[in-house]
Amino acid sequence: MRKVIFAEFGGPDVLRLVDAEEPHAGPGHIRVAVRAAGVNPVDWRVREGQILKAHPIELPAGVGLDASGVVDEVGEGVEGIEVGDHVFGEGSSTYAEFAVLSAWARMPEGLTFEEAAGYPSVTETALRVIREVGVRSGQTLLVSGASGGVGSAVLQIARDRGITVIGTAGVANQDYLRSLGALATTYGEGWVERVRALGRVDAALDLAGSGVIRELVDLTGDPLKVLTIADLAAPELGVRFSGVAGSVPDALTEAAGLIARGKLHIPVEQSYTLAEAAAAHIDSQAGHTRGRRVILV
Repeated sequence: MRKVIFAEFGGPDVLRLVDAEEPHAGPGHIRVAVRAAGVNPVDWRVREGQILKAHPIELPAGVGLDASGVVDEVGEGVEGIEVGDHVFGEGSSTYAEFAVLSAWARMPEGLTFEEAAGYPSVTETALRVIREVGVRSGQTLLVSGASGGVGSAVLQIARDRGITVIGTAGVANQDYLRSLGALATTYGEGWVERVRALGRVDAALDLAGSGVIRELVDLTGDPLKVLTIADLAAPELGVRFSGVAGSVPDALTEAAGLIARGKLHIPVEQSYTLAEAAAAHIDSQAGHTRGRRVILV
């Protein structure tokens, strides 16, 4: 099978498309014939060797956590899923023609493989950070970096829960944020005053790591009301860093329900082939994504 790997840590140029042995589903896992793989910031952070403590790996290593595809092996002890089912979920080395998943859910009717690959990690993260920051119905949540995959999910899940959301993003994404039900404003000089003009902020999320932690603490009045998934220095200011996934199967089940009810839709901004994995990482690292990037297999 074809698979994207890297044999050394470094930039996008270390990625290689090679012929590799097929993986197989062990107990509690399934294997899928991959139709699409999600591109996440964690993919290139792992490739660069940034987060070895959280994601220890041996080189050479595969790339990718998220995938959608057709089940073709079911491991021992797995129930409720059969060969031929269409699923989306999380696993390892998903930039490949076959991948083993450790968590999955059936794809909601009407969802394409391309779309489905964009949901697993971002919806788990969105559900987790909303829970961890402690924002409730009737309150207002500020989301810095709101137009990407996680931000897109946060805005829609929060709206479904009766939470008002203020989102910051670039000029080109203002209408996109409003289409997801957010009060939108731009980055840049004066952004804190523009946020204050939109209303009181009860809690805040930093999804972009753009150096705004002090301002988010000022806006909420309490570092415990701020959470980041992108700024590793945030704990120095008393702000929590959320990097440990919760129950991925539960998150996927909840996400599938939201999608089926029409309450959650994350657009695919751009798709790539396996041979274009390096280009996908370059674009992901550049930021300013609207929705998701995926690799089609």
